[in-house]
Amino acid sequence: MQKVFLSILLCFFQISFAQRQDKVDFTHADVSVTIDPNSQEITGSVSYTFNTNEKVSSFFLDAKAMEFSTVLLNDKKVKYTIEANKITLYKKLRKNSTNKLLLNYRVKPSQAVYFIGWDQKDSNPQIWTQGQGKYTSHWLPSFDDMTEKVEFDLQLTFDKRYEVIANGNLKNTEISGGLKTWNYDMTAPMSSYLLAFAIGNYTQQAERSNSGIPLEMYYYPSDSSNVEPTYRYSKQIFDFLEAQIGIPYPWQNYKQIPVRDFLYAGMENTGATIFSDAYVIDSMAFVDRNYVNINAHELAHQWFGNLVTEEDASHHWLQEGFATYYAYLSEKEVFGEDHFYWKLYETAQQLKELSIAGKGEALDDPKASSLTFYEKGAWALFKLHDHLGDAAHKKGIGEYLRKYQFQNVTIPQFIASMEAASSLDLTEFERIWIKNTDFPFELAMESLKKHSPSISSFYELQRELTTTKGTNEAIIIRFWDQSDSDFLKTAILQNYYTSLSESFLRKVLDEGSGRIRQVLAINTPKVTKGLKSDFETLLDDASYVTKENALYKLWIYYPEDRGVYLDKTETCIGLPNKNVRLLWLTLAMITKDYQPEKKSVFYSELSGYTASNYSMEVRQGAFQYLSDTVGLSDQNLLDLVNACLHHTWQFRKFSRDLLDQLLENENYKKRLNVLKEKLNKEELRYINSKTT
Repeated sequence: MQKVFLSILLCFFQISFAQRQDKVDFTHADVSVTIDPNSQEITGSVSYTFNTNEKVSSFFLDAKAMEFSTVLLNDKKVKYTIEANKITLYKKLRKNSTNKLLLNYRVKPSQAVYFIGWDQKDSNPQIWTQGQGKYTSHWLPSFDDMTEKVEFDLQLTFDKRYEVIANGNLKNTEISGGLKTWNYDMTAPMSSYLLAFAIGNYTQQAERSNSGIPLEMYYYPSDSSNVEPTYRYSKQIFDFLEAQIGIPYPWQNYKQIPVRDFLYAGMENTGATIFSDAYVIDSMAFVDRNYVNINAHELAHQWFGNLVTEEDASHHWLQEGFATYYAYLSEKEVFGEDHFYWKLYETAQQLKELSIAGKGEALDDPKASSLTFYEKGAWALFKLHDHLGDAAHKKGIGEYLRKYQFQNVTIPQFIASMEAASSLDLTEFERIWIKNTDFPFELAMESLKKHSPSISSFYELQRELTTTKGTNEAIIIRFWDQSDSDFLKTAILQNYYTSLSESFLRKVLDEGSGRIRQVLAINTPKVTKGLKSDFETLLDDASYVTKENALYKLWIYYPEDRGVYLDKTETCIGLPNKNVRLLWLTLAMITKDYQPEKKSVFYSELSGYTASNYSMEVRQGAFQYLSDTVGLSDQNLLDLVNACLHHTWQFRKFSRDLLDQLLENENYKKRLNVLKEKLNKEELRYINSKTT
């Protein structure tokens, strides 16, 4: 789930080497911004309070491509210079003085603020921010340096017909004509990259945690029926993490806001997680793709990342490894131990492959990959937790968070806290799990076999298959029948499918759970006649992924029954990416004699999904199916050029790669040259770079 979207998706981290200034300490900011969706400009004012730790003659704020109309220091004009990325002020200030800085500015952000759907007739236009890695200083004079922590109060003015959601507690709103101002108050400091807002058509469902924290779960009005499956287990996860971590949730409230075409799966802005609406799902989709892991991951960051923040990228494990591990613990609470240990088994295999390829990385390497920071980081915490025991581990985590709350932290500081709480020397743990570049796979497997009976059984199965005489299937069936673990059975099907007889596979299809049936839908290379009738029942399963795979494979292997399969699945849409519908339209369009009078209707619908008012996942699927079958129309080509400039790198890369392939065809190249007159300035610049 997460890897499909995140490859990160959820797999992003900030490597920050921002310039620091230790002589000044900014403590509070009153921010007022007005956002214009038509010009995509922000007009703003910010009043900072800051203290001087030493004598200073100059100081700066990060400010990307901004125009300043007012610059006042302690209510007086001050000398300043503006560069492309910052504003520097020149004034001698004495040590231990408290000062006020007022900046009025205007900016058209090139990134960090994303205007979605305002340049077209879109039923749900949005504006949202992403600070980590993109820098809040693109829309607010602020601090790229994560060690500068400020209490931000936000005042945002926008069209009153929309909702504006931001960090902190909403104190009040004010309406003036067609505009509305939302006043948000915070009570604790945070790094600038965690400042955020989202604007759109939203409704909310509210709950309270067991500790009384307001939980606000936002959704589009059209998605009211999807609220429960999308936010399923949210309160349980919140209450679990508060109890497991042992430190009260450190912010005033917790909001979750879905947005379209988000850069990642989710982002842990302080008290206001923004996440991709690709995870806004119905009940059937829950088994295929759900928000649970992302939900828990971003919530865990409210402690690990927001309350205590890494000093720099060398200590990134303290954020992503911790959020990943506590998310896995949350899933263990919700889905059970088998889910937890097999997830660790899966990531251990990935880390093993990384080491075998000679690409293993230490956890304190600032340039390590997401796989290392997230998954090896989670493994390190699992082993530390196992080594210390529940009581000492929880005590150490609590002391660490209390000691360094609202500060920046390093790995040595964390280790010292855990050593103090446990009275243990963790030097060897550091050597193996933090400093070592190779993943200690054998140690990891021994831990899993100790904790998980089903993983232990899988290892015993593998041993018997390599050492015992007799048919492989007889051994496999014995282990299968002895276990009630869907995860073990999934591993058996994925690793030993070719050793299984048709009769056994029919039995699995007849008796297996939805999860097991989905594994067969995905992993069956060919639907034989002996499996046909059982395989056809997969079209009725409560899983969009199962339906998609079953439809495609049955359509491939039984052309005489294609009309039957298409009739059976005609009304199914699928996941938010319309996986079943896009496949159905493609198959219906190219199936001879199937509803011939509607071929143009099928094509028109599929072709229409490349338009920019659809999500990038829908657009990508439509582009792929069209290019693989009937080709792209002129409008599809225009949509593709537009997609080559998309704000998400994954979709942008896909689109550019596809365009490069099409340009190898002389016909497409000629058509694109004719279409240039319909492109905007940025699109024309890009296509000219490819065709001249």
